[in-house]
Amino acid sequence: MRAFLTVDDVTELVAEQLGGDRRAVGLERLTGGTKKGVYRIRLDDGRSVVLYVWAAAEDYWPPSETVPDDPFTDASGAELFVTNRALLARAGVRVPELLFAGGDRALVEDVGSETLETRMGYDRRPLAELGRSLRRMHTTAGPEWGRPAALRAQNRPPEEMILDRALAHLAAVVRRDERVATARTRIEDHLRGLRERVEQRREYVLIHGELGPDHVFMSAAGEPVMIDIEGVTYFDAEWEHAFLQLRFQAAYAELAPVDLDPARLELCRFAQVISLIEGPLRIADTDFPRGQWMRDLAELNINKALAAVS
Repeated sequence: MRAFLTVDDVTELVAEQLGGDRRAVGLERLTGGTKKGVYRIRLDDGRSVVLYVWAAAEDYWPPSETVPDDPFTDASGAELFVTNRALLARAGVRVPELLFAGGDRALVEDVGSETLETRMGYDRRPLAELGRSLRRMHTTAGPEWGRPAALRAQNRPPEEMILDRALAHLAAVVRRDERVATARTRIEDHLRGLRERVEQRREYVLIHGELGPDHVFMSAAGEPVMIDIEGVTYFDAEWEHAFLQLRFQAAYAELAPVDLDPARLELCRFAQVISLIEGPLRIADTDFPRGQWMRDLAELNINKALAAVS
């Protein structure tokens, strides 16, 4: 059984960081997180703050084989959060204000409960502001690709990592799904063919890595605020936009994206299809409470992968 935090567990933290006259009167573990715990702490003055906790009891992901230079796998922890939050703020992106960070915890501003996904149902205007934030990120260049907190010279171009990552994910999936196993050779050939059409390029920009409308919250002032920023990376803008297209669907055009390389975009898109089979099937085998939702997501992307090579 997982042991999540209680009000008693945050009493000392609240007193130390918010003042001895402040008291936690309520604690709510928010849903949706898979790698960290996210808690809303309600204070005795009517305000609230949010606590992030990176700990084994909060992480639903079982280990998996990884490509050594993959910057996206296991992107978790307070250090990444603090580094990436500062980078995004300097780039002009609205992120939660940091109140405290230490060890495996960070205390941040509570920006509210409404996601951009909900707001889009009745107000599309925040999409334009999010698009401006993305353009600021995607014109913030990095000297190399990889995690900003541990940037180093890379021995190969990112498209090679993308291919190897997708092949590793495919190898894991074929052990779980007979349909994919039957189509493995065709999928591998398709991935390699997509890679061959990508021309080498050394242009790396700041990307979120997994930005959907559920990873953007709306502040009281109507600002779109990016969350789940531990995976922020210097990388190809096409990786970001492949995911944005997937998650924003018809609303994607309202983000007014930067110019993209079609061949690189297609490699990223198909690699993410394979990832969205492997990851959901892996976490669905755990005690993650939305296991069926994950299996449904995997099934959707299995059908996409098979359709691409049929």
